[in-house]
Amino acid sequence: MSTTSAQLPDKMAAMQLVGHGGVDQLVYKTDLPLPRPGKGEVLVQVTATAKNNTDRKAREGLYPTKDKTEVTSFQMGGSPTLTFPRIQGADIAGRIVAVGDEVKEERIGQRGLLDFNIYADQRRDINLTPDYFGHGADGGFAEYVVLPSDQFHEVKNPELTDAELAAMGMCSYQTAYHMMTAAGVKAGERILVTGASGGVGTALIQLCRIVGAIPIALSQKDKAPALLELGAEAVLDRSEMDAFIDRVKEVTGGKPIDAVMDLVGGEMTSQFIDTMIFDMNQRSTYPRLSIAGASGGNLSEIMWTRIYLYQVQIFGVSHGTREEAEQLINWIRSGQLKPVLHAAFPLSRLREAEEYFVNRNSNYLGKIVIVPDSQWEDQGAPFALS
Repeated sequence: MSTTSAQLPDKMAAMQLVGHGGVDQLVYKTDLPLPRPGKGEVLVQVTATAKNNTDRKAREGLYPTKDKTEVTSFQMGGSPTLTFPRIQGADIAGRIVAVGDEVKEERIGQRGLLDFNIYADQRRDINLTPDYFGHGADGGFAEYVVLPSDQFHEVKNPELTDAELAAMGMCSYQTAYHMMTAAGVKAGERILVTGASGGVGTALIQLCRIVGAIPIALSQKDKAPALLELGAEAVLDRSEMDAFIDRVKEVTGGKPIDAVMDLVGGEMTSQFIDTMIFDMNQRSTYPRLSIAGASGGNLSEIMWTRIYLYQVQIFGVSHGTREEAEQLINWIRSGQLKPVLHAAFPLSRLREAEEYFVNRNSNYLGKIVIVPDSQWEDQGAPFALS
């Protein structure tokens, strides 16, 4: 192992998840052994890690696929990979301080951002059994983490702080981008973005504009100014779902939505489909529904006749591909993607950050970032909640 000239510590601080349940299952440790990079790996000193809803859902065991009452987590590969204790945190920014065998020493000192996926193979265009750092392997809610060298992408961009870089992490942006690529979103299409104020929603608004699509956001009314500034063509108030089709027609000039990027689910799913099929004569493509979340409920009642007679195409999305991650990194480097950072919390107060996230108020927009206590003054304090 090659390291920086500075002596690395033998121990590190981290927040460990010790079982399924509430925030009491998060235990802060200050004496964990420092991990060592192996072949093809790098040791990263973590400076910021964005929090995602999947952290909470994995902790609470909210990923059932057969029995809706089951307490479980990701196991698309056939068996669960979340074992305890586990250090969560997928969207990691930091600096390489050591490299393993077959990694060039000149990488030491590079600042970068992680492609959070644990890929099953080297395919670049498909990811059939998604898993991720912070779930199937230890993640970034720690002072140090070992990562694959080819998935830790250098991002110099001095205009971005480390907290802002973490806020553009792949968990949200790659999910958003894969929702769009799965549904074949094209320039000029009208795209309804539900749950628009969260990490994936704000990413979708930006990505729609990059590819030339027209994002129409569904969110709370008081978040409209920020979402319009971010790039939304219009913002529909999700607290007023009566006569929803009429409100959609007002902002589209009477034309149907081309594709829905749904992060809400629940009772609203059928209404989202309605926005695409009220006048099929005006369509030139099939209606498309990409689903990557269920904040409004995990069960939806839909008449299948409406799906197959209107030829609605449905795409389930969790993670993206290597190709998509690399495209996103290029857009970050070129300045085409902007961070939407809500606030930062010290790592030792991760329980508080989780509770704040669940009970967030109408002022919430964007991402929460977790910063190791040892990095707090430089990386976190400027973004602390006022």
